[in-house]
Amino acid sequence: MSKPLTLTVNGQDHNLNVPETTPLLDVLRNSLGLKGSRYGCGLEQCGACMVLIDGAAEYSCSREVGTLAGRAVTTVESLGTIEALHPLQQAFLDEQAGQCGYCLSGILIAAKAFLDRNPNPTRAEAAAALDRNLCRCGSHPRILRAVLRAAAVMRRQVA
Repeated sequence: MSKPLTLTVNGQDHNLNVPETTPLLDVLRNSLGLKGSRYGCGLEQCGACMVLIDGAAEYSCSREVGTLAGRAVTTVESLGTIEALHPLQQAFLDEQAGQCGYCLSGILIAAKAFLDRNPNPTRAEAAAALDRNLCRCGSHPRILRAVLRAAAVMRRQVA
């Protein structure tokens, strides 16, 4: 049964009329047209669907939209713009960290949550933080270089 609810995504409130048990990923992609988060496994195993919920990287494939009242959802679409890329996006381009790109939106979200908590990480810390994200192309070395590059850029912007 559908029920009206308000969902805050990327700083905007959206009034929806969907069943409370609808996965957040379905609402983002099908109701709001935000296609950045991807369906990978549906089992919280790959991280392709990750979004930020109140600043923490969470799986959206299994998260019921009815549990998100009063919570802020942030998707990869809000990280930067074509004119002004987020340092993570620029670093991923500079390091050629994407191959097929299917996993990158989830990895970018997980990396943002991690760097927000730890602006000066080691390679081992970055690898551990991205452990929930699967890249089937094997781009992990470039992905880790990109995260560390972005961290350095972000530290300089703050200083």
